[in-house]
Amino acid sequence: MEELKRLNKFISETGYCSRREADKLIEEGRVTINGVVPEMGTKVSQDDEVRIDGKLITEKRGKNIYLAFNKPVGIECTTNPEVKNNIVDFINYPTRIFPIGRLDKASEGLIFMTDDGDIVNKILRARNNHEKEYVVTVNKPITDRFIQRMSNGVPILDTITRKCKVEQISKYIFRIVLTQGLNRQIRRMCEFLGYEVTALKRIRIINISLDVPVGRYRELTPSEIKELNKLIEPSSKTEEASLPKPEVKRPFNSSSRPKPNNSGNNRNRDNFRKRK
Repeated sequence: MEELKRLNKFISETGYCSRREADKLIEEGRVTINGVVPEMGTKVSQDDEVRIDGKLITEKRGKNIYLAFNKPVGIECTTNPEVKNNIVDFINYPTRIFPIGRLDKASEGLIFMTDDGDIVNKILRARNNHEKEYVVTVNKPITDRFIQRMSNGVPILDTITRKCKVEQISKYIFRIVLTQGLNRQIRRMCEFLGYEVTALKRIRIINISLDVPVGRYRELTPSEIKELNKLIEPSSKTEEASLPKPEVKRPFNSSSRPKPNNSGNNRNRDNFRKRK
């Protein structure tokens, strides 16, 4: 029986972009299947001709690329070549890659680059509570009250941020571990409490810590990739599942308790999509 794949999955597996970005391309009418603009949810086979902006997209051959990059301040996390100082042009990798998630232009630190569209969705899936750790510098002395309020949740963007681990490092610097990724979250939290962020560096994503100079990257090791994939399995819905095994040393662990998963009702809801 001929194997069919959802169009966004097919595009992501070619290494062109993530599934989320593929959905945008489909919505914008920039994708065609055998010369026809498809509907969202359409499935394709190996015999179909898929094009983006008229360019033929073929299935990827060979192993995927996974890079740990130390993004400098001033670099934009976008694949849009028209944006000045975009991350893709800065790295200038010989094959097509894209960032997993974002770091503000004014921030620096660890960000993953890959050609694996599937891993993007797994890492960015907010309900999996994947940890990201930051070192933050603010414009005035940190107080115990500030640490307490940052830890317990701050009202921003019409919600209350999740409880998180916050630790003071020095008079103006603290460390924070987040398990969600609201827009400019740390900066907004500090602003609500009357502080201004003057420097922000991400030093860890899940089990990978920052260990390369600013502006440089390295490939993830096979053992790191294996552990990362294990931690981001779709069945891993709790914060505990995002933590490395006990023998892996960590700067410090988040204290939040795992939350129950109620996402099961949404499984396979797209299976009724009809192939165009």
